[in-house]
Amino acid sequence: MAKSGLGQDPQSTAAATVLKRAVELDSESRYPQALVCYQEGIDLLLQVLKGTKDNTKRCNLREKISKYMDRAENIKQHLEQEKEDGKYHKQIKIEENATGFSYESLFREYLNETVTEVWIEDPYIRHTHQLYNFLRFCELLIKRPCKVKTIHLLTSLDEGTEQVQQSRGLQEIEESLRSHGVLLEVRYSSSIHDREIRFNNGWMIKIGRGLDYFKKPQSRFSLGYCDFDLRPCHETTVDIFHKKHTKNI
Repeated sequence: MAKSGLGQDPQSTAAATVLKRAVELDSESRYPQALVCYQEGIDLLLQVLKGTKDNTKRCNLREKISKYMDRAENIKQHLEQEKEDGKYHKQIKIEENATGFSYESLFREYLNETVTEVWIEDPYIRHTHQLYNFLRFCELLIKRPCKVKTIHLLTSLDEGTEQVQQSRGLQEIEESLRSHGVLLEVRYSSSIHDREIRFNNGWMIKIGRGLDYFKKPQSRFSLGYCDFDLRPCHETTVDIFHKKHTKNI
């Protein structure tokens, strides 16, 4: 495991802080988070290297960068092997009132040109704001680099006065997706409880509150009404897995 000691050079302070955190995460076997910190720290060190003229310091920096790059590559290979073995697991805890967790921020790492089919299991795609949440997620899926052709939704049927609105809303979303060359298949279950999203590239995301983890905006003209990275969230947990194969719901 690499050590983070970088001396007291003010130019290296930011890199030292990030790499110290990387080493801590590494020692705790929190490899996905450690990899991110190693990569950020390496980028910072490369910036320091560009501004360093002293040959001895440049030589020391290159040596440190090489060691951190080797460790980052080892972790990357380890995570790739975990994916192959179906053992990969990353957990994100969203704190109460936290921001920065729009669908794009949360899912973009797992969406690429290999994603052509998506399975969504969420019992609460019923009320107006939940339908808008689902619509917003669908909008993300049809953007590049994704090449989504089919979206499967399993949800529960509203048994109250909003059943007509639910059916009508999902029908309109289905028609809109069809105009973009995407098929939406909707199924209902009265016994559904789990919340799960799967992509056919092997990624599986489980969110404790499903897609409905955003708080209601304070007003129609408050920050976060349009940009969901600025929208406060309810407390929830996101568990991310990777499986070789994605089965149908």
